[in-house]
Amino acid sequence: MKEILAKILNHEELTREETKNILVGITKSAYPTEQVTALITGLQMRGITVDELLGFRDGILETGVPVPLQCDRYIDVVGTGGDRKNTFNISTTSCFVIAGAGYKVAKHGNYAATSTSGASNVIANHGVKFTDNIDRLNRSLNECGIVYLHAQLFARAMKFVGPIRKALPFPTFFNLLGPIVNPSQPQCQLLGVANLDQMRLYNNVYQRIGIDYGIVNTIDGYDEISLTGDFKVTTNHYEKIFSPTDLGFERAKPEELVAGATEEEAKQIFDSVLENRCLPAQKNIVLANAAFGIQVLERGQKSIEECIDIARTSIDSGAALRTFKKFVEINS
Repeated sequence: MKEILAKILNHEELTREETKNILVGITKSAYPTEQVTALITGLQMRGITVDELLGFRDGILETGVPVPLQCDRYIDVVGTGGDRKNTFNISTTSCFVIAGAGYKVAKHGNYAATSTSGASNVIANHGVKFTDNIDRLNRSLNECGIVYLHAQLFARAMKFVGPIRKALPFPTFFNLLGPIVNPSQPQCQLLGVANLDQMRLYNNVYQRIGIDYGIVNTIDGYDEISLTGDFKVTTNHYEKIFSPTDLGFERAKPEELVAGATEEEAKQIFDSVLENRCLPAQKNIVLANAAFGIQVLERGQKSIEECIDIARTSIDSGAALRTFKKFVEINS
């Protein structure tokens, strides 16, 4: 580790193999806490490279619990978090809309870090019990089209750096790892990022991993399509800036996206979207995010207008709600 730290101080880049080995070493308590803290701080100050991030990803997946799902093609919809906008559970709601439309989803998530309610909060508040039982996870995917993977059950390495991350007064590169360490390693992903620097980073990461992807960022700082302003989308097939009106939606107001002050309020918003009794802006935001996820699944072969119609039918027909109720039944 002293040699590694000397490299970082000398502004040298680490190889993918080096960072993978570091991560594995951390899980074996091979380094003093002070050295790991110095490593995390040094990389944060210098900025992490694509190879370094991929190496840490390799280490987390190697030391974690794999999830072999009995499905050839499914998607995860996730945000990096940290935009401090306290939005309702847009990605999670979108996942159930996508599943309700007949596609397969493996949602990877955790408890909230900076908002009222993370994916695991809203799922648990409906009585769902998290599990790493592969048979049960596959049953959920096969019977209702969606499975939920609670991150803490699978990424065992994270507990070794948890106290350090909590003690540091700034976000670290471990925040960037969350979206790319889904233990089922999905072939498709829609990722929301908080800024364009992250979009460029993940664009390179996904190209190296070799999956179908969409990366979205709303220009005013949301790590999802918020419809509060113009937003950028980068996929395997195109890179484009959209305005809400391009999709036939009105511009949303920031206060229409807020999760509320409590987990119960966030749960009520989540329920109201699936039950099709929410604010028009809340429904439109979920439709937009679900539609770009569907487009990724369709390998870009469907127009975004077609994908919006598919998502809208999922909500309006009650299919999204039925999917969620079946999911709760299987997983409680």
